[in-house]
Amino acid sequence: MTLEAIGADIWLAEGEIIDFHGFPYPTRSVIVRLPDGALWVWSPVALTEELAAAVAQLGTPRHLVSPNKTHHLYLQDWKARWPQAQLWGPESTLRKRRDLTFEPALDSEPPAVWQGVFDMVRVRGSIFMDEIVFYHAPSRTVILADLSENFSDHFLKRHWKGWQRRGAKFWGIVEGKGYAPLEWRWSFLNRSPLRAAKRKILSWPAEKVVMAHGTWQRENGAAFLARIFSWV
Repeated sequence: MTLEAIGADIWLAEGEIIDFHGFPYPTRSVIVRLPDGALWVWSPVALTEELAAAVAQLGTPRHLVSPNKTHHLYLQDWKARWPQAQLWGPESTLRKRRDLTFEPALDSEPPAVWQGVFDMVRVRGSIFMDEIVFYHAPSRTVILADLSENFSDHFLKRHWKGWQRRGAKFWGIVEGKGYAPLEWRWSFLNRSPLRAAKRKILSWPAEKVVMAHGTWQRENGAAFLARIFSWV
C-alpha cells in the first residue's frame, strides 16, 4: 500500500477489497495536511503497519472523518494508533457508533479547527442514508463516499460475477454514469434538500473528484459532477 499525492497537501490511500453484502468493494481514503501540519483523514481504510508508517511521514492524524454511516469500519483502529485524534461524522454515524466518542455531528458548515481549507454540504432527504460531501479548495478536489460509484469494466470482470456485472450496469454504478446506488436514489422521498445540495456541489470549481469506490477523476471534475448527479 502506498500513498499517492494528487495535489498540494492531499494524498490517496488505496485500501483492501471488502465484502459488502456479497459484492467485492475497493476502499479508498483521502488524507489532507492542514495549514498547521495536522492530518485530516477521510474514510480511514484498514490500518496496516506499512500504511501507518507512510502516514507518519506526512504528519500526525488529528481528524478522523466518517462521511456517512457505512464508512466507519476502521475508525477505532486509527483512534487507537493516534489517541489524540478527534472523530467526526454526521448524526447517523454517531448513532451507529455509540461505542466511540465523536465531536459534534457534522452538517453543512466545516468546523473551525479544519482551518478554512474545506467547504462541505450534507446531502439529505433519503429515508435510507445521508452523506457529507467535501470540497478541498486548495486542490480543487470534491470528495464523495457513495454518492458516486464508478467501477471500471476491468475491476468488475476481475472481481464481480456475471450477474453482478449486469446489475452494476443496470444500477448505473459504472464508468460512463458513475451514479449513486439505485436503491439509494430511490430512497430520496424528499428531493428538495437533495436539489439544494446538488446546486452547491455543482457551484464548486472542481478539477478532481475522488470517490471511495471506483475510478476517480483526475480532470474535468465539474463535468463529471454534472453527469453523476444528472439523475437528480
